[in-house]
Amino acid sequence: MSDPRGFLKVRTRHEAQDRPVAERIHDWNDVHAQNGFQPWTKEQAARCMDCGTPFCMTGCPLGNLIPEFNDLVRQGKWEEAYQRLSVTNNFPEVTGLICPAPCEQACVLGIHQPPTMIKADEQTIIDQAWKLGYVKPMPPQRLTDMTIAVVGSGPAGLACAQQLTRAGHTVVVYERDDEIGGLMRYGIPTFKLDKHLIDRRIEQMEAEGTVFRPNMEVGKDVSWDDLRSRYDAVVVAIGSGVPRDVNVPGRELDGIHFAMDFLPDSTRLVEGKPLVNNISAKGKKVVIIGGGDTGSDCLGTAIRQGATSVTVLQINPKEPSERPDSQPWPTYARLYQKTTSMEEGGVYEYSTDTVGFEGIETEEREDVVTLDDTGLATGFLADENGHVTGVKVIDVQREADGRRTHIEGTERVLDADLVLISTGFLHPDTTTIVDQLPVELDRRGNIARDDDFATSQDGVFVCGDAGRGQSLVVWAIAEGRSCASAVDRFLQGATELSSPITPDQRPMSLPLAR
Repeated sequence: MSDPRGFLKVRTRHEAQDRPVAERIHDWNDVHAQNGFQPWTKEQAARCMDCGTPFCMTGCPLGNLIPEFNDLVRQGKWEEAYQRLSVTNNFPEVTGLICPAPCEQACVLGIHQPPTMIKADEQTIIDQAWKLGYVKPMPPQRLTDMTIAVVGSGPAGLACAQQLTRAGHTVVVYERDDEIGGLMRYGIPTFKLDKHLIDRRIEQMEAEGTVFRPNMEVGKDVSWDDLRSRYDAVVVAIGSGVPRDVNVPGRELDGIHFAMDFLPDSTRLVEGKPLVNNISAKGKKVVIIGGGDTGSDCLGTAIRQGATSVTVLQINPKEPSERPDSQPWPTYARLYQKTTSMEEGGVYEYSTDTVGFEGIETEEREDVVTLDDTGLATGFLADENGHVTGVKVIDVQREADGRRTHIEGTERVLDADLVLISTGFLHPDTTTIVDQLPVELDRRGNIARDDDFATSQDGVFVCGDAGRGQSLVVWAIAEGRSCASAVDRFLQGATELSSPITPDQRPMSLPLAR
């Protein structure tokens, strides 16, 4: 039982500090100055009211046992807190850093006080667990004779693979990149998510028996139908990789790139790997189209590369700082939150639409490209289409019927040497799977599935963004776990061999996530 008067004794949140902006923009290290256990951690956890109906748990896609682990944090019982957290979450070190914490918006205390620091408690628990040696491999007691291929090593694929491995199945994870981790590895900058957090989880999973096959692109290095013939089940967890484009006049100009062509090289640079696209913001006027999390990551990366200016365009108006009446508690409200990258610089222009790009012809601009001391290209290389020099924008307004309309007389051109498109993703790249192992798609282009994550092909399942559409990391982990349970049930029906988990231990998603 938590302290029944804890929220009355401590009425405010004590947020962890970040490193000074003037210091952190010159390196790629973690922006956070305070991680793990702090002097105020226990008293902050005591603010949890242990509600009779914990709405925070309904706000969390994973269904984390939040009141239970909050009380254990209050008491300093780290091993028990870790065990509670691990029942539902395979990678709390990831969600504790980059999850937008819908659980906190559903916190009952948040009705009249700042909500409990659930996200910080989660991060502290896993930091303490690693520090104190509580995180250990959990190989299955015995193996079934069932084999599963998981395609994609993002949070959905890894969570699914770990659950199935611990259930006693033989699991092989295929990843087209040279390192395991998917979007967590190359899509999220190192200053936001240190890659050693992924590496140590991969080591744990390998010790448990999961096999990883990086540099293997399914559909190219091995066909989808061949993969299905080799394994008893296949899980598609390839994410939502087709970016949403900005199809306006001038799009063909050089110097306009998708965010996911720009961000991965920053991680490769930190890890000393060859750069693939070598797109640098150094010495350039950068315009980022799209103001979400990925746009924020582009902002922080461009600042660290030495951009002379960065402007972020967001078609929506600035979010309110207080919960609007249209988004009542305990629903998730889209509120204004200043990211660490936004604190570092850049200018945000809200309610602004992109209507075109300006550029100059090749003969008007000389190719000037050099490599700086880090190996990044600087300068400009114009192709036959010319190079972008500006972004044409116009203000927009929302009409009563919800439509966006342009405001006449607000047209203008923003100077730009580099434009990064960060407007989200449409659907997964299904070109090869539809050709080689035809699966049905839904109307949005995602892989269609039933309530058990099964596709139209027998023995083929889909989880995460590939089936759900673009979403949060926490949803990807939740879907990976639930999909693992569905695959396990499918395999149980296909064989008389029993798995090391008995029927009474089979909830919605397999237990023992630690």
